[in-house]
Amino acid sequence: MRVNGVEEKLEVEPWVSLLDALRERLGVTGPKKGCDQGACGACTVLADGVRINACLALAVQYADKEITTIEGVAPHPLQEAFIRHDGFQCGYCTPGQVCSAIAMLAEHAAGMPSAVTGSGPATLDDAEIRERMSGNLCRCGAYNGIVDAIKEVAG
Repeated sequence: MRVNGVEEKLEVEPWVSLLDALRERLGVTGPKKGCDQGACGACTVLADGVRINACLALAVQYADKEITTIEGVAPHPLQEAFIRHDGFQCGYCTPGQVCSAIAMLAEHAAGMPSAVTGSGPATLDDAEIRERMSGNLCRCGAYNGIVDAIKEVAG
């Protein structure tokens, strides 16, 4: 698989998660193991540009995919906006939040609907952003800063 633009050769057992392969086999520590059951989003990475929970994905499923973690998106305008708007506190969830926000903006631009909009894209107001980012939790409660950062980058 390609990880952050680098071709990586891994031999892993079929039950090894993508998250464990990234962290333990490749030393890519941006994605975090929060809940290890797909509920918190701390492990969010991009697989061919689509956001996924790496803790729920088997590494062998992504053998021919481009995996992008926070290490592969730097520098990105969202990272700078997160800093300006205090969109992080402890920083544990930030890599997943940023990767998710990158994909969320692309999904919105492509016209993908959300539970808020129903059938089509709406403007990215607070409710729309919160719905689209609802798979990423922040234990510190930096949601207002996260929303403000995404709104800034979305224009």
